Amino acid sequence: MDKENISKRFEILKPLLNERLRRQLAAAEAMAIGHGGITLVAEATGVSRRAITAGCKEIKGHSKEDITNQGVRKKGAGRKKAVDSQPQLMSELEKLIDPYTRGDPESPLRWTCKSVRNLSNELKKKGYKASHNLVAELLKQAGYSLQANQKSLEGSSHPDRNLQFEHISEKVIEFQQSGYPVISVDTKKKELVGQFKNNGRELRPKKSPEKVNVHDFEDKKLGKVVPYGIYDITQNTGYINLGTDSDTSAFTVESIRRWWITMGKSIYPNADKLLITADSGGSNGYRRKLWKTELQKFSSETGIEISVSHLPPGTSKWNKIEHRLFSYISQNWRGKPLVSHEVIISLISSTTTKQGLIVHCELDENQYPKGIKVPDEELKSINIQTDDFHGEWNYSISPIAK
Repeated sequence: MDKENISKRFEILKPLLNERLRRQLAAAEAMAIGHGGITLVAEATGVSRRAITAGCKEIKGHSKEDITNQGVRKKGAGRKKAVDSQPQLMSELEKLIDPYTRGDPESPLRWTCKSVRNLSNELKKKGYKASHNLVAELLKQAGYSLQANQKSLEGSSHPDRNLQFEHISEKVIEFQQSGYPVISVDTKKKELVGQFKNNGRELRPKKSPEKVNVHDFEDKKLGKVVPYGIYDITQNTGYINLGTDSDTSAFTVESIRRWWITMGKSIYPNADKLLITADSGGSNGYRRKLWKTELQKFSSETGIEISVSHLPPGTSKWNKIEHRLFSYISQNWRGKPLVSHEVIISLISSTTTKQGLIVHCELDENQYPKGIKVPDEELKSINIQTDDFHGEWNYSISPIAK
C-alpha cells in the first residue's frame, strides 16, 4: 500500500476525525498492510506508533460498541509540553551551546559540538526536566545538527581553544549586563567592482540572465572594495565601512571609529568601556603593532577603555559577525553583479533578517598605505593591561590623558 495514498486519505478525512477516530483509522490502515504497517502509517500520517498500537488493540480486543464509546480528550487536554511548563528551558540550552557554536560563515546552518546526552545532563543539573530526545528536538527546531569531524581548520588547534571561547563568552555577558557595547569585527572578502559574475541565482524573466564579463580581470577604474564589518552583538545591528584601498590596521580602527560616531555613540551615550571580539590574524590580529597603537589613539580620542578578546588561532570562521552579518549580506546580493559602489552600498544596507537585523553601510575612499612601521617608543607608550588568562589574546587599552 502506497505511503503517499495513505497520507492523501488522511488529509482528506482529517477535518472529520477526532483523536479516537484518527488512531483507529491509522490502526486499520496498519492492520491491512500487515508486517511493517505501523511504521509505514506513522510516517505517512504523523500519528505516533504508540497511538496506532493502541488503536490496533482497541479494534482487536473490543466490540464495535466498546470502540465507539472510547473517551476522547477535550481540546488542550493531556500533558503539557516541557517547553510550556519550563519557559526558560530553551534559553538555558542556548547558553550551554553558545560558547561552542561553530558553522560555515556563508551558511545559516549552525551546529554544536556537544552531544544531546551531555546537554541533557547539564540541564538536569540546573533543575530542568529534559531528556536527550527533547534536547535533540529543540536543537533541530533552532537550526542545529550534530555532524562528523571535517578537516576545515585554518591552523593547528590550540590546547586552550575551548577555554578561550569560554573566557570570551564570560566577558561578553559581563559587558552586556553592565550595559556596555560588545562588537564583533572582521574584514569580509574583497569584491571586484564591475560587470562580474556573482555566485548564486535570482529570479528573472525566463531566458534573460544578467550578462556579465567572461573573465574576472579587475577593472582598473573601478577596482576592488574591502568591506570591513562591525556587528553589535547586543543590538543585532551591523555597520560596513566599504574601503577602496588596502586592508590595514589603520583602516580597521578607522572603521570602528566610524561605527562609533555613526551608530555606537547614540546607542550607548554613557559608555566608557567597549569590548571588541576579533580574529587572531589579519589587519586586526593580536600581533599587529599598528592595530594596538591605532586603538590607543581611538581610546584617547573618545575617553573609552577598549577591551579586546581574540578568537583562538584557526577559528576565524567562528566569529559571530561571519554567520550573523556577512552570511546574510552574501545571500542578499547573490546573483547580482556588483557594478558600482552605489549598488554595493544599497545591497548591503537593504540586508535584513527575521530577527530584525539592521545594516548601515558607508563608502571610505581614504588612502591607507601599507608597510607603516611602529617605533618601539610608541609601542611602549601604549596604556595596555593584559588579562591573567592569555594576555596576548585578552587585553585592555585605556585613554591617555593629554
